[in-house]
Amino acid sequence: MTIARTICLGFIATIAVGTILLLMPFSTSSGDWNNLIVALFTSTSAVCVTGLIVVDTGSYFSFWGELIILLLIQIGGLGYMMTTTFLMLLVGKKFDFRQKLAIQESFDRPFLQGSQNLSISILATTLIFEITGVFFLLKSFSANYDFNRSLWLAIFHSISAWNNAGFSLFEDSLVSYQGSILINVVISALIIFGGIGYQVIIEMYLWIVNKIKYKQRFIFSLNFKVVISTTIFLLIFGWLSFYFTEIRNPDTLGNLDFQGKLLAAWFQSVTTRTAGFNTIDLGKMTTAGLFLSIGFMFIGASPSGTGGGIKTTTLRILANSTRSVLRGKDDVIMYQRQVPVSLILKAVAVIFGSALTVIIVTFLISFVEPDIDSIRLFFEAVSAFATVGVSTGITGSLSIISKLILIITMYMGRVGILLLMAAILGDPPPNRIQYPEENLLVG
Repeated sequence: MTIARTICLGFIATIAVGTILLLMPFSTSSGDWNNLIVALFTSTSAVCVTGLIVVDTGSYFSFWGELIILLLIQIGGLGYMMTTTFLMLLVGKKFDFRQKLAIQESFDRPFLQGSQNLSISILATTLIFEITGVFFLLKSFSANYDFNRSLWLAIFHSISAWNNAGFSLFEDSLVSYQGSILINVVISALIIFGGIGYQVIIEMYLWIVNKIKYKQRFIFSLNFKVVISTTIFLLIFGWLSFYFTEIRNPDTLGNLDFQGKLLAAWFQSVTTRTAGFNTIDLGKMTTAGLFLSIGFMFIGASPSGTGGGIKTTTLRILANSTRSVLRGKDDVIMYQRQVPVSLILKAVAVIFGSALTVIIVTFLISFVEPDIDSIRLFFEAVSAFATVGVSTGITGSLSIISKLILIITMYMGRVGILLLMAAILGDPPPNRIQYPEENLLVG
């Protein structure tokens, strides 16, 4: 039982428990036993923090069903190993070496010396952002609902946004709050901070403390610089792209005033990168808008964050590698630091594996659903794999086979292609043979 297998099986066990709980009559608003496919799909979507739904969450599930979904979202956002760590901290159990290795594997960072402190910091960061989100969202929802309902809506949407899950208790997601500046800003902030990764947030906190208390020079890590710069670029580029792509479409941005256009375009730029909420009808977007969304979904969030996709760092490594090749250089330099060859190979593997998975999934669903436009099926496949959760509205009408394919796709996207392959293949044997090099034609 390797670390990779422990993590992958842990997610499967969590999905199974969630499915059983959502099957129970107390989970549905009608009081009847739930449909197995609906329960399995919803549990997988929640644990994998995807947000794709086959039924309306707010009307189909009871309060207890919504609470179960919310707990699954929290577990999925933190990750199986972090949730297990949290339970160990509660019962006062000490970390062993295996537990530290598991945390390192989950976050892809060498945190062996301070795993317990890191875990506490991550849990504290999560609670601070989610409680802050509840405070601000409560003010908006209280204008239309009583206190108890407003509080529950604020809690649910704050946790869903921070974990980049995209589950909403409203039938139209957040379309009804399309013009609310507070809702757009708060939800966007939760999505962005949840997606940039815990390491970046903790490093940002250390920089603030150092600036106020010690007033010494603080050197940011390469990961921080790459994540922040890439995220800002993608947000601004996506904002402008969605604005000019959909500005003439009367079904999305066309009939809104200038402020409404800016808000909707901004929110679309934020939520497309693995969040799953929407303030416009995605099913009525232009073909160019759908392709643009697919591209941003595929990129996704950042490492150690709550989002999916190939990650911003992978994109930057491949982009800088391409630039180095075009300039005739043999090394990849980012912010005066040389990127190891192992990281470049890992980035290539992530890109290739992710693209191949999306192509296969799209082909399979297209074969099963020949009457649905291929662009919508492609959109659905990328949304599932990148754990985004936005949809053009076809998820509920898909056949059982297609839903099962999407369930597997969401799981693969959440645990990651490389981690899943490591779990299946096991630890690689040591290689003691060094072969001679030989060139071949490329490109």
